[in-house]
Amino acid sequence: MNDLFVSKVASELKLQQRQVLATSRLLAEGATVPFIARYRKEATGSLDEVAIAAVRDRMLQLVELEERRAAVLKSLDERQLLSPELKSAIERAELLSVIEDLYAPYRPKRRTRATIAREAGLEPLADQLFQRQATMDPARESVAFVDPEKGVANAEAALAGARDILAERVSDDAEARARLRGLFASEGVVRSRVLAGKQETGAKFKDYFEWSEPLKSVPSHRMLAMRRGEEEGFLLVRIQPPEEMALNLIEPLFVKAPGRPAGEQVRLAVQDSFRRLAGPAMEAEMRMEGKKKADQEAIRVFSENLKELLLAPALGQKNVLAIDPGFRTGCKVVCLDRQGKLLCNEVIYPSQSADLIREAADTIRGLVKQHQIEAIAVGNGTAGRESEAFVRALKLPASIPIVMVNESGASIYSASDVAREEFPNHDVTVRGAVSIGRRLMDPLAELVKLDPKSIGVGQYQHDVDQGALKRGLDDVVVSCVNRVGVELNTASRQLLAYVSGLGPGLAGQIVGHRNEHGPFKTRRELLKVPRLGPKAFEQCAGFLRIRDGAHPLDGSAVHPESYPVVDAMARDAGCSVEDLLRDSSARQQVRLERYVTDAIGLPTLQDILEELAKPGRDPRQKFELFSFQEGVEKMEHLKPGMQLPGVVTNVTAFGAFVDIGVHQDGLVHVSQLADRFIKDPAEVVKVNQKVRVTVTEVDIPRKRIALSMRANPEIGPAAGGQRNAPAPGRPNAGVPPKRPSTAAGPDWFTEALMKNKKES
Repeated sequence: MNDLFVSKVASELKLQQRQVLATSRLLAEGATVPFIARYRKEATGSLDEVAIAAVRDRMLQLVELEERRAAVLKSLDERQLLSPELKSAIERAELLSVIEDLYAPYRPKRRTRATIAREAGLEPLADQLFQRQATMDPARESVAFVDPEKGVANAEAALAGARDILAERVSDDAEARARLRGLFASEGVVRSRVLAGKQETGAKFKDYFEWSEPLKSVPSHRMLAMRRGEEEGFLLVRIQPPEEMALNLIEPLFVKAPGRPAGEQVRLAVQDSFRRLAGPAMEAEMRMEGKKKADQEAIRVFSENLKELLLAPALGQKNVLAIDPGFRTGCKVVCLDRQGKLLCNEVIYPSQSADLIREAADTIRGLVKQHQIEAIAVGNGTAGRESEAFVRALKLPASIPIVMVNESGASIYSASDVAREEFPNHDVTVRGAVSIGRRLMDPLAELVKLDPKSIGVGQYQHDVDQGALKRGLDDVVVSCVNRVGVELNTASRQLLAYVSGLGPGLAGQIVGHRNEHGPFKTRRELLKVPRLGPKAFEQCAGFLRIRDGAHPLDGSAVHPESYPVVDAMARDAGCSVEDLLRDSSARQQVRLERYVTDAIGLPTLQDILEELAKPGRDPRQKFELFSFQEGVEKMEHLKPGMQLPGVVTNVTAFGAFVDIGVHQDGLVHVSQLADRFIKDPAEVVKVNQKVRVTVTEVDIPRKRIALSMRANPEIGPAAGGQRNAPAPGRPNAGVPPKRPSTAAGPDWFTEALMKNKKES
């Protein structure tokens, strides 16, 4: 373990070096983030998953930095360009940008104007211009370098070639690049304009036709929106600081005799370098850095939303009747047992003729009775509210809840390889209905079967770095799955794959062993699974549950390595382990300090005692029924001023989508989330949160609904985010732009959001 890495990471993350060292060693040994956070608290000083992941990610960045440093040093050494001074500077560099700046003058280049000038023998002239700025007469001394055969037709051509060489040197100068980088970061302005002839076809980007704002404060969604407009051929986007400031910053590095003929030649070279080489190169770097920051923010927002969705309350194991609504093709109905097994499927037509409606009612009543249905799930897609109203009108027993279920992604699951493997003899409509029913029973277990990107709780997820997005979302899924725990004998292969230490291969082996040999009776039987060795067992065992297993602790989060400690607690209390689990008075006799050893400390012992009190507890909140406003089922039913219950379906950097039961989510802009200034919508709302909103605007032709959560919202076209900001198109200090007064709402975010929803 590199001591410098440990010291640096500890300093940056404000952790103790021993914590970073222990965490890094555990990660290097193959331990997962959830395992370290849950079962190695003594080693890490009780670091949580966020801190452990931060250590992991920063360590990887430092490793990548060292790999690049080594590659640069090797390249320079092989070409005999590595002086002791250059080697020392590269070895001291702590940032990748510094290493690249030092390497820039020696980087193999394509044929450039400076290359051509050197081939024409003009490098000595360039050297003289720079070194003799106060005394040289460029017009007179450049005549000696005229050589028509080499393309140098006259003295002016010679000076132009010399300036090309100097311009490239300026562009490659580490100090100049560092100064420009700082200037671009602090004073750079992002500007976008529409390309000629694209005003009509690019209307969705009209708020960026003439737009500018500081690079340092541009929000992620606007950066990504402008980049999308550029990639689709509608916008031209530039990032530039004031040219005068840039030249004033770098000219003193090179112009040593201002006003003298040679000094002015050098000044011309510096200006040319900024406009043609250094400026565009730094702009490209800033574009990459801006994109990276925008990606990070978008991934953070997506990750937070996904976490809330995966940890949504679960109804639990119930006999469920699920309905995938439809008008013309009817509603697909399935019945599932308490383990989610498909029992039967039917098609009903509750929105057509009177005879078909009566037949549909008889079918539902019959299925409820035949399969002892305990809950009904209705998808919230097309015809969802109508189907819900139909079921409620059947006057089924009050003990059977009727729940609208967000079916986002169900259609993707139904057409996936996973669904075909699970239901090879059923079509996509049946599979979709099954997914809706299972999502009510356990959202986490069902949603892990989908690519997280398809769930639709992000912003511009298709524009961000897909590798970084996958890593970020996988971390969230792994964290949620292991936090909740997995029932070993009923979990799908997809769910098991996210358990600490397993992955798709071992998950498949577990399911295969389970199918061949029957349910696991104890956790220890996992060691009989092919290729699942002691290391994988150590990582996964604590997160797997066996309800009513042979060992009483196998249904809890107590790790098998701690079973002897619990046995000792039971012996000392004069009872059995089962007694400790069910008798609080027995647990009160336990004195944790008696069981502290070098391997196990108070943090783990406290976790064990808490787990004994509620073995296998589900950390998700208790399931609560929710109903939309009766009689409000379509956009046509909405009127400004209506107050309605809703469910948050997506949170972005500039507001939140809310489902109010009309087949079109409404938007609560960040300025309408509360009666105070809100910088981050996540301060106020979370995905799946139940809220009460006021309708402020309805635009049926464009399918847009503006909502507010403020106590006294403005109603009508003037409602919205005026209080937050200056007019669009002007640089500002990072506040959102003023919302235009349009019936459709603020185009600058609604266009982006509607595009995002369509992608999802």
